[in-house]
Amino acid sequence: MSTDYIFLAGASRGVGREIANCLTAQQKQIKALLRTEEKRQELEGIGIKIALGDALNLKDVEQAILAEESIHTVISTIGGVPKDSERADYLGNKNLIDAAVKAGVKKFILISSIGSGNSANAIPPQALETLKPVLIEKEKAEKYLIDSGLNYTVIRPGGLKSEPATGNGILTEDPRIAGTIHRADVAQLVCHSLNSEKTNNKVLSAIDENMIYGQPEFEKITLD
Repeated sequence: MSTDYIFLAGASRGVGREIANCLTAQQKQIKALLRTEEKRQELEGIGIKIALGDALNLKDVEQAILAEESIHTVISTIGGVPKDSERADYLGNKNLIDAAVKAGVKKFILISSIGSGNSANAIPPQALETLKPVLIEKEKAEKYLIDSGLNYTVIRPGGLKSEPATGNGILTEDPRIAGTIHRADVAQLVCHSLNSEKTNNKVLSAIDENMIYGQPEFEKITLD
């Protein structure tokens, strides 16, 4: 009987690296897509299986996802920054989504950003203008995933900080909410979302309960 793997794209840094830590702590079987050998040894050292390839290359992605392992869930944190000429925010995620559909995965979790889609008004106009090229690509990826037929969860974190988890990360369907959150807390929310039906086919904002801008009233999702 084959072991079900979680396929993680973006494991080398940021939120993706925190998710890798969280999943290995839960003793999950993980396969990660890496563009270069740079972080290979480090990730293999914590028990992660590595597939080398570029998310912008569909053949690489299909070879990684349609390999001998049974992939249960795909998690993608890949993206770019405004200065990148060719960003993975849409095209890379499109390739992952297409391969996930082909592989018949059970769930696809996409890490996007507050400011994308109907949450555009949640962030200040100046920030929106600066991030616009990236947010347009992220919104395209979100829409592509929603239209793919896959069971999806889109998580849009607020401003990200690289500090230890506070345990105060929350998810809400309210697109007006904005704030900041630690990357480790986003990872915890992702790990809790894996088997939670409450996050299925939802677009959710992720913020720290104690770092919300203003004092809005909203409903948060209580994960199973």
